[in-house]
Amino acid sequence: MHKIEHIGIAVKNLETANELYTKLFGTPPYKIESVESEGVNTSFFKSGPNKIELLEATNDNSPIAKFIEKKGEGIHHIAFAVDDIFAEVTRLKSEGFVVLNETPKKGADNKLIVFLHPKSTNGVLIELCQEISV
Repeated sequence: MHKIEHIGIAVKNLETANELYTKLFGTPPYKIESVESEGVNTSFFKSGPNKIELLEATNDNSPIAKFIEKKGEGIHHIAFAVDDIFAEVTRLKSEGFVVLNETPKKGADNKLIVFLHPKSTNGVLIELCQEISV
């Protein structure tokens, strides 16, 4: 892991949240997309070298819907960029971390993603991200 890739924030309404963050950062999101496999609509903002991902559930079974029901809107996860997601999964499993999806899957913003269970990371959902080669 060589940097924080983004911070994910769960929101009830993406359009309303986009308006708020556009005012906050003084610029609109640079990308809006749906990730059907995760049941979310997302938008991305840049603040200097940092990225914020807003996540809105598209159905009641979405992990984001369940998160908001349980904890309310707020920080959902911290994502770290990795060069080789497969090697990182192997390394982290050998260190005792619990991996939620051992096979990387396609996420938003052209990334392969894997999540680490919060029970093994002091209560923080950690996402590993690797840029998909085009």
